[in-house]
Amino acid sequence: MKLIRKITFPFVPIYYAVTSLRNKLYDLGIKKSMSYDFPIICVGNLSVGGTGKTPMVEYLIRLLKNNYRVATLSRGYKRKTKGFYLADETSTVNTLGDEPFQFFDKFKNDIIVAVDANRNNGIDNLRKLANPPEVILLDDAFQHRKVKAGFNILLTTYSNLYTDDVVLPTGNLREPKNGAKRADIIVVTKCPKSIRESEKTKIIKKLNIENDQHVFFSFIEYVEEVISFERHINLIDLKDFTLVTGIANANTLVEFLKDKKLNFNHLNFGDHHDFTETQIKDLETNSLIVTTEKDFMRLKHFKSLESKLYYLPIVIGLDDEPKFNKLIKDFVTS
Repeated sequence: MKLIRKITFPFVPIYYAVTSLRNKLYDLGIKKSMSYDFPIICVGNLSVGGTGKTPMVEYLIRLLKNNYRVATLSRGYKRKTKGFYLADETSTVNTLGDEPFQFFDKFKNDIIVAVDANRNNGIDNLRKLANPPEVILLDDAFQHRKVKAGFNILLTTYSNLYTDDVVLPTGNLREPKNGAKRADIIVVTKCPKSIRESEKTKIIKKLNIENDQHVFFSFIEYVEEVISFERHINLIDLKDFTLVTGIANANTLVEFLKDKKLNFNHLNFGDHHDFTETQIKDLETNSLIVTTEKDFMRLKHFKSLESKLYYLPIVIGLDDEPKFNKLIKDFVTS
C-alpha cells in the first residue's frame, strides 16, 4: 500500500489543483452554496478515515436533544437504499448504513435520523416533516459545499494532523490544508489524557488558525465493561476473547485492551466492512467476541453470534467542555 502511494505521487498536484479550483469556485460564488435560516452544524474532516466523527455527533446529540428537536443527516455509506430515507422501526444497517443506524439505535426516542447523499434534498425533506427538526447535524459533510452550514466542526487526529499530511492519492487529505479555514471549531481528537499545555500550544501554532477559530483537544474514554443484548461483563472479568474491528484505525482500542493486560486475538477488517457468510461462520467458532459499537450494529443481526457478541462503548472527553458547549449553544440560540 505504501509503495502504491509513493508511485501515485505524480498525481498529487493534479488532485490538489482540481480540489483547489472547486473550492475557489464556491468561495467566489460561481458554484452555489445553499444557506438556511435555522441551525445546521456540520461535523467533518479533511482526511479520509477515522477521526472520531461518530462520537462527536453523539456528543452534540446529548448536548442538544433535551432542548431542541434534533435530526442527524448522513450520506448512509454502503446502505442498500437510494435517495432520502427516514429511519423508523423497520430500519436496519442495510437501509441506513452503520453509523446512522447506530444513532437511531441509541437515540431513536429522542431524535430524527435520516440519510441522503444529496444533503440539500435531505434538509428539504426533513423540513417538510409534520414536526420538523429545529437543529440538523450533518455527519461527514465538510466537503459537501452545496450546503453552507451555519457552524463547522473540523476533526483531526493527534497522531496525524492534517498539517502533516498531503492530498490523495499519496496522502489522506480529501482537499488541501487551507480548507480548514472554513471551520469554526477545530478539534484535535484521540489525544492522550496526559497531553501537556505546552504541547497543545505547539499544536495550535502548527495548525495556524484564524483569529475567529477555536481549537479543542479531545480524548477517547472507554467504558469499563462490554455490553450485549441487555448483558454486561466487566473488563476485569473478561477471559480469552476475539476482538473484531472494521474501522479505519483500531490502534487506540487495541492499545487500551493491551494496557488492561487482557488476552485476545485481533481480527482486523477494513472500514465499513461487509462480513461474508464464510467470515460469520468463522466467527461462530469463537466463544466470546468483543467489537466496536459500529461493528456491533452490523453483526448483531446474525442470530448465531447473539450469545457471544459484545461491544465496548466509547465517549469523548474535551479539554474545555464548558467553553465548547457554550459555543455550540450560543450558535443554536442565535
